[in-house]
Amino acid sequence: MANKKVVVAFSGGLDTSYTVMKLTQDGWDVYAACANTGGFSAEQLKTNEENAYKLGAKAYVTLDVTHEYYEKSLKYMIFGNVLRNNCYPISVSSERIFQAIAIARYAKEIGADAIAHGSTGAGNDQIRFDMTFLVMAPGVEIITLTRDKALSRKEEVDYLNEHGFYADFTKLKYSYNVGIWGTSICGGEILDPTQGLPEEAYLKHVTAKEEEAELKITFEKGEIVAVNGEKFDDKIAAIQKIEEIGASYAIGRDCNVGDTIIGIKGRVAFEAAAPKLIIEAHRLLEKSTLSKWQQYWKDQVGNWYGMFLHESQYLEPVMPDIEAMLTSSQRNVNGTAILKLRPFSFQTVGVDSPDDLTKSKLGEYGEMQHGWTAEDAKGFIKVSSTPLRVYYGMHPDEQR
Repeated sequence: MANKKVVVAFSGGLDTSYTVMKLTQDGWDVYAACANTGGFSAEQLKTNEENAYKLGAKAYVTLDVTHEYYEKSLKYMIFGNVLRNNCYPISVSSERIFQAIAIARYAKEIGADAIAHGSTGAGNDQIRFDMTFLVMAPGVEIITLTRDKALSRKEEVDYLNEHGFYADFTKLKYSYNVGIWGTSICGGEILDPTQGLPEEAYLKHVTAKEEEAELKITFEKGEIVAVNGEKFDDKIAAIQKIEEIGASYAIGRDCNVGDTIIGIKGRVAFEAAAPKLIIEAHRLLEKSTLSKWQQYWKDQVGNWYGMFLHESQYLEPVMPDIEAMLTSSQRNVNGTAILKLRPFSFQTVGVDSPDDLTKSKLGEYGEMQHGWTAEDAKGFIKVSSTPLRVYYGMHPDEQR
Protein backbone atom coordinates (compact mmCIF):
# COMPACT_ATOMS: atom_id res chain seq x y z
CA MET A 1 0.00 0.00 0.00
CA ALA A 2 1.15 3.55 -0.70
CA ASN A 3 2.31 5.63 2.24
CA LYS A 4 -0.06 8.23 3.60
CA LYS A 5 0.58 11.84 2.62
CA VAL A 6 1.24 14.55 5.19
CA VAL A 7 1.81 18.24 4.50
CA VAL A 8 4.18 19.85 7.00
CA ALA A 9 3.93 23.62 7.46
CA PHE A 10 7.68 24.05 7.13
CA SER A 11 9.43 27.19 8.38
CA GLY A 12 12.92 25.70 8.46
CA GLY A 13 13.14 26.04 12.24
CA LEU A 14 13.89 23.32 14.76
CA ASP A 15 10.33 22.17 15.46
CA THR A 16 9.29 21.81 11.83
CA SER A 17 12.65 20.25 10.88
CA TYR A 18 12.15 17.60 13.56
CA THR A 19 8.58 17.07 12.35
CA VAL A 20 9.65 16.43 8.74
CA MET A 21 12.32 13.92 9.72
CA LYS A 22 10.25 12.10 12.37
CA LEU A 23 7.21 11.68 10.12
CA THR A 24 9.46 10.48 7.29
CA GLN A 25 11.02 7.93 9.62
CA ASP A 26 7.53 6.87 10.68
CA GLY A 27 6.65 5.99 7.09
CA TRP A 28 4.76 9.06 5.88
CA ASP A 29 5.25 10.66 2.47
CA VAL A 30 6.14 14.16 3.65
CA TYR A 31 5.33 17.23 1.56
CA ALA A 32 7.13 20.21 3.10
CA ALA A 33 5.34 23.48 2.34
CA CYS A 34 6.68 26.90 3.24
CA ALA A 35 3.91 29.51 3.13
CA ASN A 36 5.56 32.88 2.52
CA THR A 37 3.67 36.03 3.47
CA GLY A 38 6.66 38.27 2.81
CA GLY A 39 8.99 37.31 5.65
CA PHE A 40 11.38 34.97 3.82
CA SER A 41 14.28 36.09 1.65
CA ALA A 42 15.13 34.22 -1.56
CA GLU A 43 18.22 32.84 0.20
CA GLN A 44 16.17 31.55 3.14
CA LEU A 45 13.69 29.86 0.82
CA LYS A 46 16.52 28.15 -1.08
CA THR A 47 17.99 26.89 2.20
CA ASN A 48 14.57 25.67 3.32
CA GLU A 49 14.20 23.65 0.13
CA GLU A 50 17.65 22.10 0.45
CA ASN A 51 17.09 21.19 4.10
CA ALA A 52 13.62 19.77 3.48
CA TYR A 53 15.06 17.17 1.12
CA LYS A 54 17.95 16.44 3.49
CA LEU A 55 15.38 15.78 6.21
CA GLY A 56 13.63 13.23 3.99
CA ALA A 57 10.77 15.15 2.42
CA LYS A 58 9.29 13.61 -0.72
CA ALA A 59 8.53 17.08 -2.07
CA TYR A 60 9.03 20.72 -1.18
CA VAL A 61 7.02 23.76 -2.29
CA THR A 62 7.04 27.48 -1.52
CA LEU A 63 3.53 28.92 -1.40
CA ASP A 64 3.89 32.66 -2.01
CA VAL A 65 0.76 34.35 -0.68
CA THR A 66 2.26 37.79 -0.01
CA HIS A 67 -0.01 39.65 -2.42
CA GLU A 68 -3.03 37.60 -1.39
CA TYR A 69 -2.26 38.55 2.20
CA TYR A 70 -2.29 42.23 1.19
CA GLU A 71 -5.48 42.04 -0.85
CA LYS A 72 -7.44 40.00 1.69
CA SER A 73 -6.20 41.48 4.96
CA LEU A 74 -3.39 44.03 5.00
CA LYS A 75 -5.24 46.70 3.09
CA TYR A 76 -8.17 46.43 5.50
CA MET A 77 -5.81 46.79 8.44
CA ILE A 78 -4.64 50.03 6.84
CA PHE A 79 -8.21 51.15 6.14
CA GLY A 80 -9.04 50.44 9.79
CA ASN A 81 -5.80 51.92 11.23
CA VAL A 82 -5.52 48.66 13.14
CA LEU A 83 -3.14 48.67 16.10
CA ARG A 84 -3.81 46.19 18.90
CA ASN A 85 -3.91 48.07 22.21
CA ASN A 86 -3.18 51.20 20.13
CA CYS A 87 0.33 49.78 19.82
CA TYR A 88 0.95 46.51 17.96
CA PRO A 89 0.28 46.29 14.18
CA ILE A 90 -0.91 42.65 14.39
CA SER A 91 1.86 41.35 12.19
CA VAL A 92 2.58 37.72 13.10
CA SER A 93 -0.99 36.89 14.12
CA SER A 94 -2.49 38.01 10.81
CA GLU A 95 0.30 36.39 8.76
CA ARG A 96 -0.22 33.03 10.48
CA ILE A 97 -3.84 32.94 9.31
CA PHE A 98 -2.83 33.27 5.67
CA GLN A 99 -0.01 30.80 6.03
CA ALA A 100 -2.51 28.32 7.47
CA ILE A 101 -5.00 28.98 4.66
CA ALA A 102 -2.29 28.37 2.05
CA ILE A 103 -1.21 25.12 3.74
CA ALA A 104 -4.80 23.85 3.98
CA ARG A 105 -5.43 24.69 0.33
CA TYR A 106 -2.27 22.84 -0.74
CA ALA A 107 -3.16 19.81 1.39
CA LYS A 108 -6.53 19.56 -0.34
CA GLU A 109 -4.91 19.93 -3.78
CA ILE A 110 -2.61 16.94 -3.28
CA GLY A 111 -5.15 14.87 -1.37
CA ALA A 112 -3.17 14.80 1.87
CA ASP A 113 -4.27 12.56 4.71
CA ALA A 114 -2.81 14.84 7.37
CA ILE A 115 -1.35 18.29 8.05
CA ALA A 116 1.41 18.86 10.59
CA HIS A 117 2.78 22.00 12.20
CA GLY A 118 5.38 22.73 14.86
CA SER A 119 3.46 24.85 17.35
CA THR A 120 3.78 24.23 21.06
CA GLY A 121 0.86 24.14 23.51
CA ALA A 122 1.78 27.45 25.12
CA GLY A 123 1.04 29.99 22.41
CA ASN A 124 -1.52 31.46 20.03
CA ASP A 125 -0.23 29.91 16.80
CA GLN A 126 -1.51 26.43 17.64
CA ILE A 127 -5.03 27.87 17.62
CA ARG A 128 -4.55 29.78 14.39
CA PHE A 129 -3.26 26.72 12.56
CA ASP A 130 -5.63 24.14 14.06
CA MET A 131 -8.76 26.25 13.68
CA THR A 132 -8.00 27.09 10.06
CA PHE A 133 -7.25 23.46 9.20
CA LEU A 134 -10.42 22.22 10.92
CA VAL A 135 -12.55 24.62 8.88
CA MET A 136 -10.76 24.51 5.52
CA ALA A 137 -9.65 20.87 5.46
CA PRO A 138 -12.33 18.97 7.40
CA GLY A 139 -11.51 15.33 8.02
CA VAL A 140 -7.78 15.80 7.50
CA GLU A 141 -5.76 14.69 10.54
CA ILE A 142 -3.77 17.37 12.38
CA ILE A 143 -0.38 16.25 13.72
CA THR A 144 1.57 18.33 16.27
CA LEU A 145 4.52 16.33 17.57
CA THR A 146 6.16 19.15 19.53
CA ARG A 147 2.92 19.94 21.34
CA ASP A 148 1.68 16.38 21.89
CA LYS A 149 5.01 14.96 23.09
CA ALA A 150 6.01 18.12 25.02
CA LEU A 151 9.41 17.86 23.34
CA SER A 152 12.39 19.85 24.56
CA ARG A 153 14.80 21.53 22.17
CA LYS A 154 17.51 19.09 23.26
CA GLU A 155 15.34 16.08 22.44
CA GLU A 156 14.63 17.41 18.96
CA VAL A 157 18.25 18.34 18.24
CA ASP A 158 19.50 14.97 19.50
CA TYR A 159 17.01 13.13 17.26
CA LEU A 160 18.08 15.11 14.18
CA ASN A 161 21.77 14.57 14.90
CA GLU A 162 21.26 10.84 15.48
CA HIS A 163 19.72 10.59 12.02
CA GLY A 164 22.48 12.51 10.27
CA PHE A 165 21.05 16.02 10.06
CA TYR A 166 23.20 18.79 11.50
CA ALA A 167 22.25 22.46 11.58
CA ASP A 168 22.80 25.39 13.90
CA PHE A 169 19.76 25.27 16.16
CA THR A 170 21.50 27.03 19.03
CA LYS A 171 18.98 28.54 21.42
CA LEU A 172 19.47 32.23 20.89
CA LYS A 173 18.75 34.84 23.53
CA TYR A 174 16.08 36.36 21.28
CA SER A 175 13.67 34.81 18.81
CA TYR A 176 12.51 36.75 15.76
CA ASN A 177 9.48 36.49 13.49
CA VAL A 178 10.17 38.61 10.42
CA GLY A 179 7.30 39.59 8.14
CA ILE A 180 6.17 42.20 5.65
CA TRP A 181 4.14 43.90 8.40
CA GLY A 182 6.84 43.97 11.08
CA THR A 183 9.26 41.88 13.13
CA SER A 184 8.34 40.53 16.55
CA ILE A 185 11.05 39.90 19.14
CA CYS A 186 10.66 37.53 22.08
CA GLY A 187 12.95 36.34 24.85
CA GLY A 188 15.78 38.02 26.74
CA GLU A 189 14.79 41.12 28.67
CA ILE A 190 11.20 40.82 27.40
CA LEU A 191 10.68 38.08 30.00
CA ASP A 192 11.25 40.70 32.71
CA PRO A 193 8.28 43.13 32.76
CA THR A 194 10.49 45.89 34.21
CA GLN A 195 12.90 45.93 31.26
CA GLY A 196 12.98 46.90 27.61
CA LEU A 197 15.30 45.63 24.91
CA PRO A 198 18.87 46.89 24.48
CA GLU A 199 19.97 48.36 21.16
CA GLU A 200 21.74 45.17 20.07
CA ALA A 201 18.50 43.17 20.27
CA TYR A 202 16.99 45.01 17.32
CA LEU A 203 17.67 43.99 13.74
CA LYS A 204 17.52 47.50 12.27
CA HIS A 205 19.55 50.47 13.42
CA VAL A 206 19.95 54.15 12.51
CA THR A 207 21.81 54.46 9.23
CA ALA A 208 20.20 57.62 7.86
CA LYS A 209 22.72 60.27 6.91
CA GLU A 210 20.34 63.16 7.45
CA GLU A 211 19.30 64.15 10.95
CA GLU A 212 15.80 64.88 9.67
CA ALA A 213 13.84 64.05 6.51
CA GLU A 214 10.36 64.40 5.07
CA LEU A 215 8.28 61.41 4.01
CA LYS A 216 5.27 61.86 1.73
CA ILE A 217 2.82 58.99 1.30
CA THR A 218 0.08 59.38 -1.31
CA PHE A 219 -3.18 57.47 -1.07
CA GLU A 220 -6.06 56.87 -3.47
CA LYS A 221 -9.21 55.50 -1.86
CA GLY A 222 -7.13 54.57 1.16
CA GLU A 223 -4.46 52.60 -0.70
CA ILE A 224 -0.84 53.69 -1.19
CA VAL A 225 -0.07 54.82 -4.74
CA ALA A 226 3.13 56.82 -4.28
CA VAL A 227 6.03 57.31 -1.85
CA ASN A 228 7.91 60.62 -2.02
CA GLY A 229 6.44 61.13 -5.49
CA GLU A 230 7.52 57.72 -6.80
CA LYS A 231 4.47 55.85 -8.11
CA PHE A 232 3.79 52.23 -7.15
CA ASP A 233 1.32 49.85 -8.75
CA ASP A 234 2.60 47.02 -6.53
CA LYS A 235 1.39 47.73 -3.00
CA ILE A 236 3.87 45.28 -1.47
CA ALA A 237 6.73 47.16 -3.15
CA ALA A 238 5.35 50.43 -1.73
CA ILE A 239 5.28 48.96 1.79
CA GLN A 240 8.84 47.69 1.36
CA LYS A 241 9.98 51.14 0.20
CA ILE A 242 8.46 52.80 3.27
CA GLU A 243 10.02 50.12 5.48
CA GLU A 244 13.43 50.81 3.94
CA ILE A 245 13.11 54.54 4.60
CA GLY A 246 11.69 54.22 8.12
CA ALA A 247 14.05 51.46 9.21
CA SER A 248 17.05 53.67 8.41
CA TYR A 249 15.82 55.88 11.28
CA ALA A 250 15.05 52.87 13.53
CA ILE A 251 11.42 54.00 13.62
CA GLY A 252 8.62 51.69 14.79
CA ARG A 253 10.12 50.12 17.90
CA ASP A 254 7.79 49.35 20.77
CA CYS A 255 6.69 46.69 23.24
CA ASN A 256 3.15 45.35 23.55
CA VAL A 257 1.50 43.62 26.50
CA GLY A 258 -1.80 42.01 25.69
CA ASP A 259 -4.22 39.15 26.19
CA THR A 260 -3.50 35.92 24.36
CA ILE A 261 -6.19 33.67 22.93
CA ILE A 262 -5.37 31.01 25.54
CA GLY A 263 -6.07 33.45 28.36
CA ILE A 264 -2.66 34.47 29.73
CA LYS A 265 -0.94 37.81 29.28
CA GLY A 266 1.77 37.99 26.65
CA ARG A 267 4.59 40.49 26.13
CA VAL A 268 6.36 41.01 22.84
CA ALA A 269 8.71 43.62 21.45
CA PHE A 270 8.65 44.57 17.80
CA GLU A 271 10.07 46.85 15.15
CA ALA A 272 7.63 47.86 12.44
CA ALA A 273 8.62 51.04 10.63
CA ALA A 274 6.31 50.64 7.63
CA PRO A 275 3.12 49.81 9.58
CA LYS A 276 3.62 52.62 12.06
CA LEU A 277 4.34 55.21 9.36
CA ILE A 278 1.61 54.05 7.00
CA ILE A 279 -1.11 53.85 9.64
CA GLU A 280 -0.32 57.26 11.12
CA ALA A 281 -0.11 58.84 7.66
CA HIS A 282 -3.42 57.24 6.72
CA ARG A 283 -5.04 58.31 9.99
CA LEU A 284 -3.82 61.87 9.44
CA LEU A 285 -5.35 61.98 5.95
CA GLU A 286 -8.66 60.58 7.25
CA LYS A 287 -8.91 63.34 9.85
CA SER A 288 -9.24 65.83 7.00
CA THR A 289 -11.34 63.77 4.58
CA LEU A 290 -13.88 61.84 6.68
CA SER A 291 -16.89 63.14 8.55
CA LYS A 292 -17.04 62.92 12.34
CA TRP A 293 -19.33 59.89 12.31
CA GLN A 294 -17.45 58.15 9.52
CA GLN A 295 -14.34 58.33 11.67
CA TYR A 296 -16.18 57.18 14.78
CA TRP A 297 -17.83 54.12 13.28
CA LYS A 298 -14.81 53.17 11.20
CA ASP A 299 -12.73 53.18 14.38
CA GLN A 300 -15.22 50.82 16.05
CA VAL A 301 -15.30 48.25 13.23
CA GLY A 302 -11.55 48.61 12.62
CA ASN A 303 -10.91 47.70 16.24
CA TRP A 304 -13.14 44.64 15.92
CA TYR A 305 -11.44 43.66 12.67
CA GLY A 306 -8.08 43.65 14.44
CA MET A 307 -9.42 41.68 17.39
CA PHE A 308 -10.96 39.03 15.14
CA LEU A 309 -7.68 38.69 13.23
CA HIS A 310 -5.67 38.30 16.41
CA GLU A 311 -8.16 35.85 17.94
CA SER A 312 -8.04 33.53 14.88
CA GLN A 313 -11.50 34.52 13.68
CA TYR A 314 -10.61 35.62 10.15
CA LEU A 315 -13.04 33.05 8.73
CA GLU A 316 -15.92 34.41 10.82
CA PRO A 317 -18.69 35.38 8.32
CA VAL A 318 -18.89 38.92 9.68
CA MET A 319 -15.40 39.74 8.40
CA PRO A 320 -16.45 40.42 4.76
CA ASP A 321 -19.19 42.69 6.14
CA ILE A 322 -16.63 44.67 8.13
CA GLU A 323 -14.36 44.81 5.09
CA ALA A 324 -17.22 46.18 2.99
CA MET A 325 -17.79 49.00 5.48
CA LEU A 326 -14.08 49.79 5.68
CA THR A 327 -13.82 49.84 1.87
CA SER A 328 -16.81 52.16 1.55
CA SER A 329 -15.31 54.55 4.10
CA GLN A 330 -12.23 55.06 1.91
CA ARG A 331 -13.94 56.51 -1.16
CA ASN A 332 -12.73 60.06 -0.36
CA VAL A 333 -9.46 59.20 1.39
CA ASN A 334 -7.31 60.70 -1.35
CA GLY A 335 -4.20 62.80 -1.13
CA THR A 336 -0.74 63.00 0.38
CA ALA A 337 0.15 62.80 4.06
CA ILE A 338 3.39 64.49 5.07
CA LEU A 339 5.55 63.15 7.92
CA LYS A 340 8.84 64.33 9.39
CA LEU A 341 11.33 61.60 10.29
CA ARG A 342 14.07 61.72 12.92
CA PRO A 343 16.19 58.98 14.49
CA PHE A 344 13.86 56.76 16.56
CA SER A 345 10.80 58.99 16.03
CA PHE A 346 8.55 60.82 13.61
CA GLN A 347 5.79 63.42 13.65
CA THR A 348 2.82 64.19 11.44
CA VAL A 349 3.04 67.46 9.54
CA GLY A 350 0.03 67.93 7.27
CA VAL A 351 -1.95 66.79 4.26
CA ASP A 352 -2.50 67.86 0.67
CA SER A 353 -5.84 66.49 -0.49
CA PRO A 354 -8.52 67.46 -3.03
CA ASP A 355 -11.06 66.11 -0.52
CA ASP A 356 -9.77 68.09 2.47
CA LEU A 357 -12.86 69.15 4.43
CA THR A 358 -10.91 71.88 6.22
CA LYS A 359 -10.99 73.83 2.93
CA SER A 360 -14.71 74.52 3.35
CA LYS A 361 -15.97 77.90 2.14
CA LEU A 362 -18.24 78.10 5.19
CA GLY A 363 -15.43 79.27 7.45
CA GLU A 364 -11.92 78.88 8.84
CA TYR A 365 -11.74 77.53 12.36
CA GLY A 366 -10.96 80.25 14.90
CA GLU A 367 -10.75 82.91 12.20
CA MET A 368 -13.92 83.87 10.34
CA GLN A 369 -17.33 82.34 9.63
CA HIS A 370 -19.00 82.69 6.22
CA GLY A 371 -21.94 80.31 6.46
CA TRP A 372 -23.74 81.85 9.43
CA THR A 373 -24.16 85.14 11.27
CA ALA A 374 -23.34 86.06 14.86
CA GLU A 375 -27.04 85.87 15.68
CA ASP A 376 -27.20 82.38 14.13
CA ALA A 377 -24.32 81.28 16.37
CA LYS A 378 -25.94 82.67 19.52
CA GLY A 379 -29.22 80.95 18.68
CA PHE A 380 -27.46 77.63 18.00
CA ILE A 381 -25.64 77.80 21.33
CA LYS A 382 -28.81 78.67 23.23
CA VAL A 383 -30.80 75.80 21.70
CA SER A 384 -27.91 73.35 22.24
CA SER A 385 -27.81 74.26 25.93
CA THR A 386 -31.55 73.59 26.43
CA PRO A 387 -31.28 70.01 27.83
CA LEU A 388 -28.70 71.13 30.40
CA ARG A 389 -30.69 74.21 31.39
CA VAL A 390 -33.79 72.04 31.83
CA TYR A 391 -31.96 69.50 34.01
CA TYR A 392 -30.11 71.93 36.26
CA GLY A 393 -33.20 74.13 36.51
CA MET A 394 -34.83 71.13 38.22
CA HIS A 395 -31.71 70.03 40.15
CA PRO A 396 -29.68 73.15 40.98
CA ASP A 397 -28.03 71.33 43.91
CA GLU A 398 -26.21 69.05 41.44
CA GLN A 399 -24.42 71.82 39.62
CA ARG A 400 -20.68 71.35 39.73
